Amino acid sequence: MAAHLARATGRRVISTDAEIEARLGRSIAEYVAEEGWPAFRDVETEVIRWAAAQDGLVIDTGGGAPEREENVAALRENGVVMWLTASEQTIARRIRNAANRPSLTGQGSFLDEIGAVLARRNPLYAAAADYSVATGARTPAEVARAVLKIAGEAL
Repeated sequence: MAAHLARATGRRVISTDAEIEARLGRSIAEYVAEEGWPAFRDVETEVIRWAAAQDGLVIDTGGGAPEREENVAALRENGVVMWLTASEQTIARRIRNAANRPSLTGQGSFLDEIGAVLARRNPLYAAAADYSVATGARTPAEVARAVLKIAGEAL
């Protein structure tokens, strides 16, 4: 979706997860396994601050970015924060085969983990978002058009 939005607005896209992996020289899963989630969140915050300080970007963050208020503050300082919503089943379908996706809780089934994480994060997403867009069965291009329609002038 971010790539579609970047093309539609003539902006560059930065994936914070891809930038983190490039800086670390290894996958997020490997880093989390070796260093733990708090260390990963520290690196994520550094990357978000770096990306948010630049002009004219579409920033594609990982789902845990709003777990730190300083990440949200950095993103809001120079941009618009969009919450792309989806059901647990849709999220499961999208990430089930994601390579190197580390467990977020280390407990329960795949769907149980998604439900637990969403229960914790949804209030954070709601508080962080300037706008929200239901993604559901929409294609990435359709989501990008919806984002533009909702917040076009702000982007």
